[in-house]
Amino acid sequence: MAYTPELIAELEILALYNLDNTQEGLKVHNNASNKAQAAIMRLHDKGLVTQADGGYLTSLGLDAAEHAQALLTILATETSHSS
Repeated sequence: MAYTPELIAELEILALYNLDNTQEGLKVHNNASNKAQAAIMRLHDKGLVTQADGGYLTSLGLDAAEHAQALLTILATETSHSS
């Protein structure tokens, strides 16, 4: 499976959620980019967020956001491995 622009947009939305406070949701307003609006709707269709314009993470969404944010942290960390 390849990372498509749609999947990347969904990962970007998941990365915006505050994992330290699950009572804090997101709202993607109608003046947000079409990319963000479509991504949040897909996340809702997949059962990861409670509302079509954002809302709160579902249990599955929380798992996905945790993994997405962990992956970003891992990939953004500079390592000094020598070959």
